[in-house]
Amino acid sequence: MRVVLSTYGSRGDVQPLAGLAVKLRELGAEVRVCAPPDEEFAQRLAAVGVEMVPVGESVRALASGASSPTVDFPTRVARLVGQFHEAVAAAAEPGGAVVATGLFPAVAGAQAAAERVGARFTYVALQPTMLPSPHHRPFEFPSQPYPPELTDHRELWEFNIGTMNALFREQVNAHRASVGLAEVENVRDHVFTDRPWLATDPLLGPWRQPAEREVVQTGAWLLSDDRPLPADLSAFLAAGEPPVYVGFGSMPLHGAPDAGPVAIEAVRALGRRIVLAQGWANLAPVDGGDDCFAVGEVNQQALFTRVAAVVHHGGAGTTTAAAVAGAPQVVVPQIVDQPYWADRVAALGIGAAHDGPAPTVDSLSAALEQVLAPEVGARAAAFAGEIRTDGTAVAARLLVDAAG
Repeated sequence: MRVVLSTYGSRGDVQPLAGLAVKLRELGAEVRVCAPPDEEFAQRLAAVGVEMVPVGESVRALASGASSPTVDFPTRVARLVGQFHEAVAAAAEPGGAVVATGLFPAVAGAQAAAERVGARFTYVALQPTMLPSPHHRPFEFPSQPYPPELTDHRELWEFNIGTMNALFREQVNAHRASVGLAEVENVRDHVFTDRPWLATDPLLGPWRQPAEREVVQTGAWLLSDDRPLPADLSAFLAAGEPPVYVGFGSMPLHGAPDAGPVAIEAVRALGRRIVLAQGWANLAPVDGGDDCFAVGEVNQQALFTRVAAVVHHGGAGTTTAAAVAGAPQVVVPQIVDQPYWADRVAALGIGAAHDGPAPTVDSLSAALEQVLAPEVGARAAAFAGEIRTDGTAVAARLLVDAAG
C-alpha cells in the first residue's frame, strides 16, 4: 500500500506528517511526503528515512521576504493547485491513500490528484478552528472581511463558503476541468470532505460537541525525537536554575521586530537565564552575557523538560510539545490558529495568553511572572500526564485498515 502525505506550509505542517510517515512504515506501507523544498524539511524527513518530493517554492524564503512573489494572488493559487496535483498524481497509486493538510490550494491540488488517480483522500486539520463548527469563527482572510453585523458562528461559516469560492473556486475548477474532472460548486466542503480528520490532542485541542460535521480526532501527530542535546547546551542547563526558553518558530515576526531583545530584557528582569531559539526571525543575544544561550535546530522534546517556562508563538506543534513536557507556557500569538492555542493554554491553567502579537518588557514580564508561579507549574506537570501520544499510531492504523 502506498500513502502520499502532502502539505505546503511551515515546519508545523511538515513535522506531523513525518511522524505519521514513520508509523505507516512500521505497518508496512510505502510512504512519500510532498512538501516545500526547504532544506530543513528535507533534512528532517531524511533523518527518519522518509522520501520527500519537493513541491513549489521555499516557504521560508516567502515568509521572510527573501523571495517576493512576482505574480498576483489568483496566479499563485492556480500555480499551487497545479504543482501539487502533478506531484501527488505522480506519487499516488490506485487504491492507495492521499492525506493532505496545509494551504488550501495545495490541498485542493492533492485532492484532485487522488480523485483522478483513484486513491482514497483524507483532509486533516492540525487545529480545530480550520473546520466549520458552531463553537468558533472561521479564519478571516484580510482581503475578504466578514460583515461586522454577522456574529453567529453558523452564519459566519455559511458566509465562509462564499469567501472560499471567491478566493479559490475559479482556479480550482479551471484545473479540475483541464484534467478531466467535474467542476464543483462548494469548493471548501468538497476539498475538506464530509469526514475530515483532526490531528490534535482531545484535551488540549478538543472537537467540541454538538457539531453538524463528523470529524475523526486521532490525537496529535508527534514525531519522536531521540537526538541528544548539544554538549554546550547541556552544560549551560546544568550550570544554574532552569532557564526560560524563548522562540517563535517559523514566524519571521515582521510585526514585532524587537521581540527578541524585549524577551531577553523581560526574562532578565525576573532574574532568570534564557535559552534563545533563533528560528525564522533570526533571534540573537543582545550582548555577551553568560545568562543567554542561543540555539538553532534542537530537540524540543528533551529541552522543554529542562526549562522553567516556554515563551513561543502558539503554533500547534510547539504548544503540544511544551504541554507534553509539562512546561508552563507564555503564548504570544501572531496569526491564524495561534490565538486559539493561546486561549486554550490560558483556559487549561497551564500558561498565559499574551494580549497581542507585539510584547513589551512590562507585558511579557507580567505574563512570565504569572506562569512561573508554583501552582501553574504544578498544573502544567499534571496536565502533561493526561495528553495522548498515540495520535500517529491511531491515524496510521486507520489508513492501513481502510485498505482492507
